[in-house]
This record gives sequence, structure tokens and C-alpha cells, in this order.
Amino acid sequence: MDKVILHCDLNNFYASVEEILHPELRGHPFAVCGDPKRRHGIVLAKNQLAKKMNVKTGDTLWEAKAKCPGMLFVAPTFETYVKYSNIVFSIYTEFTDRVESFGMDECWLDVTSSNQLFGSGKEIADKIRQTVKDRTGLTISVGVSFTKVLAKLGSDMKKPDATTVLSRNCFREKCYHLPVSDIIMVGRRTAARLDMLRINTIGDLANANVKMLENNFGIVGKHLWNSANGIETEEVQQYQYKRVPKSISNGTTPPRDMKNESDARVVIYALSEMVAMRLRKHNMVANGVSLGIRYTTLNSISRQTTILATSNAEDIAKVAITLLNSMHSFDEPLRSLTVGTFKLEDNSLRQGSFFDNVDERKENLDKSIDKIRQKYGYHSIKRGITMQTDLLKTDLHEEDEFQPFKR
Repeated sequence: MDKVILHCDLNNFYASVEEILHPELRGHPFAVCGDPKRRHGIVLAKNQLAKKMNVKTGDTLWEAKAKCPGMLFVAPTFETYVKYSNIVFSIYTEFTDRVESFGMDECWLDVTSSNQLFGSGKEIADKIRQTVKDRTGLTISVGVSFTKVLAKLGSDMKKPDATTVLSRNCFREKCYHLPVSDIIMVGRRTAARLDMLRINTIGDLANANVKMLENNFGIVGKHLWNSANGIETEEVQQYQYKRVPKSISNGTTPPRDMKNESDARVVIYALSEMVAMRLRKHNMVANGVSLGIRYTTLNSISRQTTILATSNAEDIAKVAITLLNSMHSFDEPLRSLTVGTFKLEDNSLRQGSFFDNVDERKENLDKSIDKIRQKYGYHSIKRGITMQTDLLKTDLHEEDEFQPFKR
């Protein structure tokens, strides 16, 4: 028997929440955007009226204004978005315990075992849509199918406030004419490579030679072919399940360009602290550090290296600074930086070493700092290097925890 899987997607989530908070916005095209004074002036979300004027997520404010001269801009209120997201996810759990998040505003539900209680997949989807609307005022689009990929595809096909069913009998008819880029795993680069192979639609992908796809894409090629043919065995995770991250990174664009190594060093230490805090939150250590730099021309490069396992901010920052010196000499300023960690492992599974006493002291100090910040806020305790600078006058750490979710 086929599984019954839903993909639920909150429509224009940030913008819809802002419209509930500010009813005066109704009837006007508007977008939720970052602060242009802090150089985060891009569209994070837009309402349906702005969408009709071709305003896109990621547009700069001037681009959005050019497309829609009467456009209004609203600052984001991330704490409220989290609150609404939690309410909606709690509604999902009333129908099944198999609820797998795909960001703050999207998730999959496996309702295979819920049919006797709540009806067919479409009936469950419609009940969830109505319940979310009644309790929050928000609308969702739901895809109903027998695989996660097809359910996601279904939720994207009709918006806002709609249910789309892609059954085993009809999914080819409804999907095979769509561009191959509509499949969740196909980004711009993959789509371009598929285009070179004359694979432009989902139907082209389904009918392609699977060996040829494997030769060009490796195991991903087989996954793509399976997805287009409705062959998938991946389970929807239980709601309590937490996905173990494979990498952790934080990046920022300061209020001004970084003109020298001293400027960059300050930002690197701030970002390294954020990355280290998140590593410790997951009880993980990193065996690799990466640094990405972006120039004022918006061109970017990155480098990485392996390290001894750590979750200490200073260890991460020192390696990131070494990477910086190997790739940039400040003959031109930098616009933004990203510090990342990879090759993560569970800290509790690490084998002891000769340096354990030193590492343990560092770890205990870090955990004590984490507790203070959790209780009194991030800025209750700071490194000296991050205090006397205008590069961190914005709330870097609070904001970077709530970046928009992207495919």
C-alpha cells in the first residue's frame, strides 16, 4: 500500500504574519526586508500583490521599488515568526507524530496511519488547512502524494490556500510537462548540467537512461531518476527527531566595508563565537574550518582546512584568520565574511588525548559563558576584541540565528 505524505507550506509566511499584526497593510503591495542602513536591504518575503508585480525574494529594495513603485517595506519581527511557526507545527502533530520540518514554514507529514481517524489524504490536508486558518489566520498550500519529493512538488503547484493531489495514477500527467528545476533536489547548477544533456522537463528526466545519469551525477543521478519516477523510500521523521548537522556556519555583512586585517579579525572572532556556541548546543566538535570572503564587487571566494577537533571559538577564529591571510592582502576592502565548520562529530564519542586537561578547561569555560548568555543575553559577556568597534554595533548574533529559509 502506498504511503500518504503531505507537504505543508505556509503561504508568504513572514508577510502573512505581518499582515495579521498590521491590518492596515492589507490591499497594499509590501515586502518584509532587512534594514538598508545595515546593508541587509533585500526582500525576505513579499505578499501576493507584490508577487504579482514580479517582486522576488532576494531582490534589493531598489529593484523591488522599480518593479512596484507603490511598494511598502516592513522590518522583520523574527520572534513573532517563531511563535506562529510553533503554533502551526503543534496543529500538525494533532494529525500525526510524523512531522519533519523543512524550515520554519514548511514540513512533511506522513498520515498513512491517520486515514481511519481523519479520512483520505486530501480530506486530512483540507482539515489541516482550515484548522490553521481558524486558529492563526494564516493559509497553507498542501501537496498530497506517496513520496516526499512529489508531495513537495504538489504544494508548489497551486498557491495560495490550496490542496494538490499527485496520486500514483495521475502524477505523470500532472508533472511531466513541468521544468526539471521544479524538483526539490535540482538547483541552478544541476539544471544547467541537465540542460546540456537535453533534459529540460521532469518527463525528460523520468525517461532518461539511468546509467547515463549515474555517469554524470554519481549516486545523485539515480536519486533524481527515482524521484521523477515516483520511486522513493525515505521516511518522514518523527517530530521529536533532530537532524544532526553536517556543517555549521555563520556569515554577516557589517555596516561598513572591512578595510584591513584588524577589521576582519574583529568580525571573524564574532562569527567564530556564534559558530562555536552552535557546535556546543549540538554537543559537537569540528575537524575542519572554512572561510568565505565577499568583495565589494560581490565576487566571492572561500578556502578550508582541517584542524584538531574543537568547539572553541578562539581555536576556530585563529584558523579562519590564517585562511584569510592566505587568500587576501587587503589591496581592496571586503564586504562580508562567513566562518564555517565541517567534519563534525559527536563530542561524547571522542577518544581521550594527552591534551584532555587543557581541552577540558577550555570546554568548561565555554559552557559557563554559554549559561551566562542564555540567562542574561549574548551581550552580557564579550571578548575585548569585539567591544571597541563600529563593525558590530548591529545585533549580529541575535539576527543571524533567524536567516530566511531557502531551498
